[in-house]
Amino acid sequence: MSPCAACKLLRRRCAQDCVFAPYFPADEPHKFASVHKELPEEQRSDAVSSMVYEANARVRDPVYGCVGAISSLQQQIDALQTQLAIAQAEARIYSY
Repeated sequence: MSPCAACKLLRRRCAQDCVFAPYFPADEPHKFASVHKELPEEQRSDAVSSMVYEANARVRDPVYGCVGAISSLQQQIDALQTQLAIAQAEARIYSY
């Protein structure tokens, strides 16, 4: 068995149950190289946190994932902005 692209680039033994193998096949080395080399080291922790967040969102909402969460938050923002505009208009009325 040929090592996956991740293990090959990292020069490590690729186990049969390697977690990277399904996502970074040996015949597509550019995939892991892009992920590994293009992201500055100081941003890698944030990237991993983002992937974990996205995975958890997909577990909670298998259809929409993060997009569903973002859409829900956007709807809440829109509703709150409407409520704020109404409250500000009422405050102007009562201040005269």
